[in-house]
Amino acid sequence: MLVLFDNGTPRTLARFLIDRHTVTEARARGWQELENGELLNQAEAAGFELLVTTDKNLSYQQNLASRKIAVVVLGQGRWTLIKPHVARVAAAIDSATPGSFVEVNIPFG
Repeated sequence: MLVLFDNGTPRTLARFLIDRHTVTEARARGWQELENGELLNQAEAAGFELLVTTDKNLSYQQNLASRKIAVVVLGQGRWTLIKPHVARVAAAIDSATPGSFVEVNIPFG
């Protein structure tokens, strides 16, 4: 699956996905300043199948039902908090389908 990491997604997470997915960061595409709707449009046009973000408001701001891209939201953006839950994050990414939205709750410490 072609996966796009939004700005708040820790890049270290990619190491746990590269055996099954191709991961690119939004900033590597020059998309770091794009707002959510435009980022989703650009990502879909470029063939990305999944966006991983820490923006919990995305589901309220965007109608994902008609989208080809899936979205996984991480409950936290700090790698030290995400690392113990990387298997849950990877499972959410692996099971994502077009237009789906999943939030992976990451508790504080």
